[in-house]
Amino acid sequence: MCRKTGFIHLIVPRSALRLVSGEDALATYTFNTGVAQHYFCRHCGVRPFYVPRSNPDGYSVNVRCLDEMPAHFELEPFDGANWEASGAALAHLSRES
Repeated sequence: MCRKTGFIHLIVPRSALRLVSGEDALATYTFNTGVAQHYFCRHCGVRPFYVPRSNPDGYSVNVRCLDEMPAHFELEPFDGANWEASGAALAHLSRES
């Protein structure tokens, strides 16, 4: 699904995400297990971030929704279709440093 919608994941600790506007326009959706919380715009449907099952202590931010790219951003290929087989490898990304 992420490939089809163009979602580029940037997994960060909860403390690293600060909304500066538009929170009132967000709604959430949960799939199957209800663990992941997907946020989307009530008006246009864009999905800017979500709380992933692999990192419930953080957020996966859609880089395409940021006004500016992070200064140090490295794109790493990941098999999202079969993420559960290697999802544990993502756990460190949402830990507070």
